[in-house]
Amino acid sequence: MKPVYVINGFLESGKTEFICFTLDQPYFQVRGTTLLILCEEGENEYDPELLRRSRTVLELVEREEDFNPSHLTELEKKHRPERIIIEYNGMWNYKNAKLPWYWKIEQQITTIDGSTFPMYYTNMKSLLAEMIRNSEMIIFNRCDSVRENLGSYRRNIKAVNPSADVIFEDANGEIDEIFEEDLPYDLNQEVIDLDNNGYGIWYLDSMDHLERYVGKKLRFVAMVLKPEKFPDNYFVPGRMAMTCCAEDMAFLGYACEYAGAGELKQKEWVKVTAVVAREYWEDYKGEGPILHAVSVEKTRAPKDEVISFS
Repeated sequence: MKPVYVINGFLESGKTEFICFTLDQPYFQVRGTTLLILCEEGENEYDPELLRRSRTVLELVEREEDFNPSHLTELEKKHRPERIIIEYNGMWNYKNAKLPWYWKIEQQITTIDGSTFPMYYTNMKSLLAEMIRNSEMIIFNRCDSVRENLGSYRRNIKAVNPSADVIFEDANGEIDEIFEEDLPYDLNQEVIDLDNNGYGIWYLDSMDHLERYVGKKLRFVAMVLKPEKFPDNYFVPGRMAMTCCAEDMAFLGYACEYAGAGELKQKEWVKVTAVVAREYWEDYKGEGPILHAVSVEKTRAPKDEVISFS
């Protein structure tokens, strides 16, 4: 079986940039020839030096009728590649694509320009759907100006291909976005109970989406931290977290207003029920999450005292 990698998307969606990036990675410096079948020519061209360095030969198929098993087999016999990459033409209906019977698609990836996605989704939905229906990964790039729309973009994709990995990128790289439908708790509950995993996700998500939590009541188990020079009626309930290794530990918690804070002991464990607010706090140098405790009860330390993001 001949391994094939299909990269599809509309013109100027970032297909060429993605393939160039892949060809230049150390993990792709493997033995044998790579046959790159280019089905449309965009503004970006392939650097001859990159092709030479990655042992890649390029063949252009300009007409959809020439993208057929017979012609593709001829190209393979000509170059005898170890693997094949296809940069597919976004205006060709992917449903009609036919490959030689012994070519096996190892991975299919669709690239999408986030800034033009609504136009294509509205006017060329059927073509777009065929691209993404069997893609394992959907990469939205150029998302700098449309970050507020990413949740709806993701829902549009998942409606067609629920199992696809959807990645968003801006000028700085991948956007580490947490969407409301992916949260491990229900924001509509009267009291949102946070387990170990839930606490970590809530802490990170509230940095970027505090509006989701303002006025919500949370309940979680936490360790008491009482920083020096903290107001008498405040403490910080939180958890130690390991982000990648034992040497990389941090205490994650937000200031909490509680009338009985003075009676709490450093590092004791408590069960906190609190309402989230957005307020000014000097350490934040502006507004940020502040908790207002409804109740604080002493409790046992959890089985796993340290939460992990690894």
